[in-house]
Amino acid sequence: MKDPICGMEVGKDSKFKSNYKGKDYYFCSASCKQSFDKSPEKHVKG
Repeated sequence: MKDPICGMEVGKDSKFKSNYKGKDYYFCSASCKQSFDKSPEKHVKG
């Protein structure tokens, strides 16, 4: 799966994870996770 911020491939074993509207999102780094957490609706498609 892809990090929704930078597009990098990440696995479900990533320690950077957020849940938004019942769906899990995984990130390559803390900074990508923080960007998502600030405004998740901006990064979620559909």
